[in-house]
Amino acid sequence: MSASPSTAAILALVADDMREVDKVIAHRLASGVPLVGEVARYIISAGGKRLRPVLLLLTCGALGYRGAQRHELAAVVEFIHTATLLHDDVVDASTLRRGRPTANETFGNPASVLVGDFLYSRAFQMMVEGGSMRVMQILADATNVIAEGEVLQLMNMHDASLDEAAYLRVIQSKTAKLFEASARIGAVLADSPPAVEEACARYGQALGTAFQVIDDVLDYDGDAAEMGKNLGDDLREGKATLPLIAAMRRGDARQRDVVRQAIETGSVTELTAIVDIVRQTGALEATRQAAAAEAERAMEAARELPRNEHSEGLLQLAAQLLERRS
Repeated sequence: MSASPSTAAILALVADDMREVDKVIAHRLASGVPLVGEVARYIISAGGKRLRPVLLLLTCGALGYRGAQRHELAAVVEFIHTATLLHDDVVDASTLRRGRPTANETFGNPASVLVGDFLYSRAFQMMVEGGSMRVMQILADATNVIAEGEVLQLMNMHDASLDEAAYLRVIQSKTAKLFEASARIGAVLADSPPAVEEACARYGQALGTAFQVIDDVLDYDGDAAEMGKNLGDDLREGKATLPLIAAMRRGDARQRDVVRQAIETGSVTELTAIVDIVRQTGALEATRQAAAAEAERAMEAARELPRNEHSEGLLQLAAQLLERRS
């Protein structure tokens, strides 16, 4: 996600906190096994805006929590996210992430899987040290749901009959759940009442859903250099994402057949034709509208929080998501 001027302003709200989080990450990556730290640092330093820790910190700021535990738990959610990336890239046989070779391409599949395991276990060590059973419950549940989502996605590969509800179930498990957990933890740290905690969780879930829907749009409407990935990767992996589902719903028999065959075979030989079909049928616009609905749902939840610069940042983060181009 490239930083527009307004996105940069949002990130500036937690810039000092993120520097503390970086210190925690550097300290917690220490291991007696050099390869562990090398692989973990490789993927963590690859870029990105670290939206999940940013979300946790913005929520803490909106609710008035200033304790040091926010830095530790922001690092925890980043470790969990990084572990999922390591495992995902192995499962998907991905070769490019954020504009450079993936960890599995650089270090091999065994190292990537095992370092992902290390990051999961280190994250749980840090949770235990924090001593909050509620936080441990939230993150344990989230990690389990994410794993279920990854398996569900694997089961759905090359299934051209997948509908929008099934697609949303995968992304709300695989992607949105950690956004939801990050925002909820901010509320828990601030000792917020249940209604506020639920508003934060709704915000995170909706934001994470919108983020992934826009990501799927960019696979057919993005620039490979800006995206830092290979356009058409999802199709190559046989993923029926929302732009393809919408295109099949809206297209004629010939268009549906072209898209269906590509999903079922994982062939990208017709990628140019499929991109044209996705655009001609209005599937991209329909998918962006679905993302806009989720972003609006996130903003509605953010409006339930106290009014301050951090909650305003949460509102703006959801609004800016719709302008995302990478």
